[in-house]
Amino acid sequence: MTNDLATRNKNLVLHALAEFADGSLDGLRAILHENFIAHAPGNPSGRDAYLAFTAASPVGTARIDIKRVIADDDYVVVHYHLTPRGDDRGLAIIDIWRLIDGLITEHWHAAQPVPESEQVPNGMF
Repeated sequence: MTNDLATRNKNLVLHALAEFADGSLDGLRAILHENFIAHAPGNPSGRDAYLAFTAASPVGTARIDIKRVIADDDYVVVHYHLTPRGDDRGLAIIDIWRLIDGLITEHWHAAQPVPESEQVPNGMF
């Protein structure tokens, strides 16, 4: 059975990430609540502060390769490979986005550097 809310939220997040991957923050700006809360260390809360932080970080110009998306009502979890310029291996990222009424209200983030392939015989993704 399909959950319409989960599907809608998943599509909103994927659209915003696709625009972000193409170099535009407009998709994120459209779905970030003005007072959104960041739970990741070093990430500022608030839409404008978060967007400025993101644009100035290496993430702003990184390649994003989405591996899986899990949506459950208000939550969308995205597991992806983020490769900043000049970094051959990049990071394995898991973002958890909480949406209310079509806007991201909270964000959790876990990141891990992708090691040499022989250190992870089963792969990171």
